[in-house]
Amino acid sequence: MLKPEVLQELIQVLGKENVFTEKEDLITYAYDATAAMKRVLPDVVITPASTEQVAEVVKIADKYDTPIYPRGSGTNLSGGTIPLKNGIVMSMLNMNKIIEVDAENLTAWVQPGVIIQDLNDAAMEFGLFYPPDPGTVTTATMGGSVSESSGGLRGLKYGVTKHYVMGMKLVRANGDVIKWGGKTVKNVSGYDMTALFTGAEGTLGIITEILVKLLPTPEAKKSILGVFHDIDKAGNAISAIIRNKVIPATLEIMDNMTIRTVENFAHAGLPVDAEAILLCEVDGYKEAVEREAALVEKILADEGATEVKLAKDDHERDVIWTARRNALPALAQMKPTTVLEDATVPRSKIPDMLKAIRKVATKYNLTIGTFGHAGDGNLHPTILTDVRDKEEMVRVEKAVDEIFDVAISLGGTLSGEHGIGMAKAKYLPLEFGEAGVNMLKDIKQAMDPKNILNPGKMVRRD
Repeated sequence: MLKPEVLQELIQVLGKENVFTEKEDLITYAYDATAAMKRVLPDVVITPASTEQVAEVVKIADKYDTPIYPRGSGTNLSGGTIPLKNGIVMSMLNMNKIIEVDAENLTAWVQPGVIIQDLNDAAMEFGLFYPPDPGTVTTATMGGSVSESSGGLRGLKYGVTKHYVMGMKLVRANGDVIKWGGKTVKNVSGYDMTALFTGAEGTLGIITEILVKLLPTPEAKKSILGVFHDIDKAGNAISAIIRNKVIPATLEIMDNMTIRTVENFAHAGLPVDAEAILLCEVDGYKEAVEREAALVEKILADEGATEVKLAKDDHERDVIWTARRNALPALAQMKPTTVLEDATVPRSKIPDMLKAIRKVATKYNLTIGTFGHAGDGNLHPTILTDVRDKEEMVRVEKAVDEIFDVAISLGGTLSGEHGIGMAKAKYLPLEFGEAGVNMLKDIKQAMDPKNILNPGKMVRRD
C-alpha cells in the first residue's frame, strides 16, 4: 500500500485534480496493449505537466522507495507499462506540447505526450515529416515511441526511432534533470547518452522533452502490389529489389491467412488465393520514382509474381496501405486474444522464418497469421487464441518460445520494434548470453540503484 505521506506530497506538487486513487480511475492503467499479461492496479495515477513536476515526483518516489511507471498511450506490445509492484503510474499525456519545429535545422522539440501523427501534421506545414511510422501512429506518443525505439512501415529506407532522436531532457532516478544532445549534426561529446536512453523503456530515467530530426517531404510516391503463389519466390523478390539498388520507403509482406482475414474485414480487393503478397512503395523525386516503380514492377514479374499492380492514383494507393494497416485489427477480431510477436531476421531468411512459423502453427495446433516489414526482416507472427483457454495458452507459450529460438538461430533478434518489457525478458540470454545480460543489469544498477524506475522490465532485478 502507498504510504499516506507519498499521496500527500504528490497532491502538494501536482494538485488534487492531477492525482487519482479511485479504482475506476486506476483500472485503465493496470494493463497495456500486450495480450495475455496479468493486470496490476497501481496505487495512484498522476498527470504531471512539466519537467519540474516530474522531477519533484521522482524525488518523492526516491525518498519513499516507491516504484514509478512512466506511461504514454499504453499501445506498447511488450508489457512495458504494467505497474508490476503497484506504486505510481505517471501518465505523460498532459505533457503534449510541440515546443518548436525548426525548419532551418530540420528538427523539432516535443514533449513526450505528443501524438506522433500530430508531430507529422505540424511538420507538414513546413514541407517536412518525421519518418518513424508505427502502426499506431495516430494514437502512440513520442515518449513511448522513443522509450521503446519503435519502428514501423518506413524502417527499410528511413530507419527507426533511434535514428531520429538527437537529444532529450530527462529526469534521473534521484530527481536530477539532465539535457543530452542538441541540434548540431555532429555531436560526439562524452558517452552517447541519448542513444542509451532511447529504447531503455523508462528503466533508466523519465524523458520529459525530445529533440528529433525531420526530413523534407518526398516529392512523389508510387505503390506497387505483387501477388505470389510461392512463398520462396516472394522472399527472392524482396532480395532482388534490394540487390537492384532500389531501397523502397516501404516493403511489406502478408501471408495467406492474413490476406484472407484482411479481405473479409476491409474488402480491399486482395487476392485471397495468393500464398503471399508484397506491398511496395517508392518515394523521392518524381523522375526517380517513375524509374524505380517501373524497375520494381519488372523485378516482381521476373521473380514469379502472378500479378503486379501499380496504384494509378492516390485512391488506389490508399486502398493498398489501408489494407496493410488493417492487418492487426482484422486478425484481432477473429478470436478474443491476439498475441502479436516481433521476430526479426535478415531479409534473406524471411522464407525460412515464414516456413518455421507455419510448422509451429501445425505442431501446436494454433491459428497464426503473419505479416510485417519484409524489407527489414521484421515479421509479426500473430497468434489468435483465447486467454481463458488455459490449455491452449500453454501451447501458445511453447509456440512463442520456438519462434524466438528459430529467429535467433537464423541470425535474427528478439525485437525489431516492440521492445523487451515483461514479455521477452526471459529470452534475453538467447541473444546476449549471460554476460551480456549481466552488463545490462550493471547499467540498471548504476542508473537506478533503488530499482524504482519501471521495475521488472527488460532486466529484472526483483
